[in-house]
Amino acid sequence: MVVYHHNGLNKVKIVDNVVNIPPETVNYIKAQKLSWFGHLHRMPEERMFKKVYKWKPVLTKPLGRPKNRWEDDIRNGMKKLKIKNWTNCIQDRNNWKLHAEKAKTFND
Repeated sequence: MVVYHHNGLNKVKIVDNVVNIPPETVNYIKAQKLSWFGHLHRMPEERMFKKVYKWKPVLTKPLGRPKNRWEDDIRNGMKKLKIKNWTNCIQDRNNWKLHAEKAKTFND
């Protein structure tokens, strides 16, 4: 995973052969993803981001193991952080922010 700045935006690129990424950088990205996940779940249903997030394609799935989705990565992170009952916890913005801050200092 590589974080870089391009056209005024921070971008994250997944690269298999990158080594020596500081754990603080990885934890920061995980915390930001967790924070966005909370924001997304608190959004009203009519917002476009929420509609895209909840959208399910009608196409047939390819054979083989399914790819790891963004949400799967978030849920695995919540398991490691031992966040239980996240659906209720996510509604309390301050409490969710504490979980995101905890993710910044978490060691696997």
